[in-house]
Amino acid sequence: MVDIGQWERLDAMEGVEFYAGILVPALVNAHCHIELSYLEGQIEPRGGFAAFAAGVARTRNLFTAEQMEEAIRQADVKMWQEGVGAVGDIANGVSAFSVKANSPIRYRTFAEVFGLRTASIEALEPMLHYPETSLSPHSTYSLQDEIFKQVCCKGDAPLSIHFMESPGERELYEGHGALSEWYKTQGWECDFLHYASPAERVVASVPAERSVMLVHNCCVTQRDIDVIMSHFTAPVYWVVCLGSNDYISGLKPDINLLRRNGLNICVGTDSLASNGSLSMLAELKRLNEYPLDEILTWATANGADALGYGDSLGRLEVGKRCGLAVIDALDYDKQTLTDRSTCRRLV
Repeated sequence: MVDIGQWERLDAMEGVEFYAGILVPALVNAHCHIELSYLEGQIEPRGGFAAFAAGVARTRNLFTAEQMEEAIRQADVKMWQEGVGAVGDIANGVSAFSVKANSPIRYRTFAEVFGLRTASIEALEPMLHYPETSLSPHSTYSLQDEIFKQVCCKGDAPLSIHFMESPGERELYEGHGALSEWYKTQGWECDFLHYASPAERVVASVPAERSVMLVHNCCVTQRDIDVIMSHFTAPVYWVVCLGSNDYISGLKPDINLLRRNGLNICVGTDSLASNGSLSMLAELKRLNEYPLDEILTWATANGADALGYGDSLGRLEVGKRCGLAVIDALDYDKQTLTDRSTCRRLV
């Protein structure tokens, strides 16, 4: 960005292109699993978390490596065309790295550590050779205590943790609920249930000076927010993925609770296994009841800051290489998006 200004007679200048809409910096998808793009439309919606997990396990081996890579490539191209400039991407393997290496989108990759029987990060260490890739725990319920703390304390890159996506996460710590019962049927024991809640586990395990992204937040309470925010000195980012939440469970985060607390809200799409698209504009339309300038900040500046890219992305400022997109077909009187609104990249 070399200059920002206003002219009265742009129509008198040669080579000027006109667009009906609002100019925005490239959008930031704060939470995505692009490697699951081959599962688009494969899992029935609204089946709940157990059915979703079973659906992924049932279908993931039905596709060739070539089919998976092509689906990832198409998803990457479409995100770019629709104005996305950066992505916080979860990786459980290396299938997406060749596409990401050749993409104009900037990817911060979180190599996800999960599994109650996981005792070492050794198998994931080769992934750390890829650019801008770091380890992150899957959630507060899927790793035993020692490995969870090890991952949370390794390095200084941001962490991305699935957090309070379902009631079962809190209920597990209370000794009941769907997640607790499922673990019992599998014969799995958890050594972290002495923490009072998922929030208490986070603050006991993550250094206060390390930035963290808490993703989903469907069942977050004021108590959770108080516990988290009283611990961290580094920024905490609260990522919402409404399309995915609706697809899997029908649950919805309490956006007003997050807003009342003045939290750093970001927006993500999650994966095509759990969402009809990776469109950031579609996610913003689900947030249309809130002020347009506010939700655009969540999807640009806040997302860029969360991924550590705030020095170059997320804001229309001189000196930044933020990219440009245009959003059209707004309701200008109400300052809201409409069903007809689209977002497309300009630069």
